[in-house]
Amino acid sequence: MESEGKNLRRGWTTGTCAAAASKAACQALLSGAFPATVEVSLPGGQRPSFVLAQEAKGDNFATAGIIKDAGDDPDVTHGALIVSTVRRGRSRTGITFRAGTGVGMITRPGLPLPPGEPAINPVPRKMISAAIAEVAGPDADLEVEISVPNGERLAEKTLNPRLGIVGGISILGTTGIVIPFSCSAWIHSIWRGIDVARAAGLTHIAGSTGSASEQAVAEHHSLPEIALIDMGDFVGGMLKYLRDNPVPQITIAGGVAKMTKLAQGMLDVHSKRGLADMEALAQIAAECGASDELAERISGSNTVAGAFNLASEAGIELGDRVASRAWSTAAKVLNSPEMALEILVFDRDGGLRGCAPFTPTSHSSDPAS
Repeated sequence: MESEGKNLRRGWTTGTCAAAASKAACQALLSGAFPATVEVSLPGGQRPSFVLAQEAKGDNFATAGIIKDAGDDPDVTHGALIVSTVRRGRSRTGITFRAGTGVGMITRPGLPLPPGEPAINPVPRKMISAAIAEVAGPDADLEVEISVPNGERLAEKTLNPRLGIVGGISILGTTGIVIPFSCSAWIHSIWRGIDVARAAGLTHIAGSTGSASEQAVAEHHSLPEIALIDMGDFVGGMLKYLRDNPVPQITIAGGVAKMTKLAQGMLDVHSKRGLADMEALAQIAAECGASDELAERISGSNTVAGAFNLASEAGIELGDRVASRAWSTAAKVLNSPEMALEILVFDRDGGLRGCAPFTPTSHSSDPAS
């Protein structure tokens, strides 16, 4: 990958590190000696090699640790020590998994694993089992405990508490590789948030583009935390998942700039995907009664927030019209009479600047009609 001319280095997921640590610990448990390096297979067939950062051995257990290297991705677990302790298990139990210090436990339904299970996701479990099978064979009966020192503090920087994963981080990864600045991890967290809300029986969820709009929509509707989806810039990613996993009432909340971009047809509202069209915004203002002189000033504004302020000073409220057009963009993705969509536009202080009320999202519907 490249970003602004710089080659970005890829890294390894917590699942890959856990698999490598588990293989090394298993080898030490069975042979009495830790390997100098340990190699594991990834789902795509790659075979990376790792050096151990921690080794310990005792009666009926062996422990190995690997430092996670996330490459150039700003991952909260970059540099974390991923530790696996392997013990002999009961006959015919196969590989069983335990959450050690710093690895979370699942407490809510809706995630890929049921409540009561350690937050070691299915693909990492398969990788760990395959890595152990390379040294112990396919029928080994072993207990694998994954720990992450300081993992509980790291988890506070993730969505785990909101998803009902308590006590630490999750052991994650679908490919085994961390791609720098990939949007896939964020989109998957959006999906899991929706899954948890649906499993809890919620009939109304709210996706927000940032912390200010999230706080504002939570107060506006008195929503519980589990109903709040941190969708960031990925409006389309959230809506497309909801199309196949519906919730009766959906609120999309965001600031004036990002909701203006949604109104102009952008489903990814990150600044790198494009800026709001100020001339188009000026045209909306003209439709709301702005004079030619005001429309020209809005067209030349440096920011959408500035344009909104110019319109407001002149008694022209852009918010509802922007919200209505944003609703139309989003509704085309959902396109279901059984899902009602609402758009809320907030300023940076949490003030409501525009609203398109709950309306079924079939193409024939329009909140402004």
